[in-house]
Parts: sequence; C-alpha cells; structure tokens
Amino acid sequence: MGLRIKKGDTALVIAGKNKGKSGRVLSVLPTKERVIVEGLNIVKKHMKPGRQYTQGGIIEKEAPIHISNVMLMCPKCNKPTRIGSTLFDDGRKLRTCKKCKEVID
Repeated sequence: MGLRIKKGDTALVIAGKNKGKSGRVLSVLPTKERVIVEGLNIVKKHMKPGRQYTQGGIIEKEAPIHISNVMLMCPKCNKPTRIGSTLFDDGRKLRTCKKCKEVID
C-alpha cells in the first residue's frame, strides 16, 4: 500500500489520546503502516546502561501512531486535508491538496 504521508510533513492526529495535536513526521514505517510524529504519543521506556545511554533509567520517546489516525496538514491552506495525486504532462505524479488543489510536493 502506498502511503501518502512522508517524512518531514506536518501531520494532525485525528484519533486517540493526542487528538487535535500536530507535529512534524520524523519517520514512516510502511510495513507496519505507522508514523512517528515529533512530540506526540510519548511513552516511557526503561533502559539499561549501555553505549548510547551511559546512565540508563527511564527514557521518554515517541511511539508510532497508525497512519489512519493521522491527517496531513496542507502547507498552503494550513488545514488538515485528504491527499490526491495529479499526473502532469511530463510524467510526474505529485501529491495535491483536496481542499485548495495546490501541489504539496
């Protein structure tokens, strides 16, 4: 399944405990159909001391959110929108905003 949200996009959470909050997409996990959004869905993880965490302890980090619970924020109209695709004459297929019809990529 082709995912319509990419790394670096601004996304709005539409369901769950972080409903109504938005943030930048840090990474996309296409096999699991999940995205990691900056500053949202924070979980606490107990870490042993190691190379990366020399002290260890309880670390707070972002957990993945299912892609169906996230909506792309259009950079032009600054509203959450569904994503369409437009095929141009030169063969490029780009993402477009369904509300303002502007090209996102």
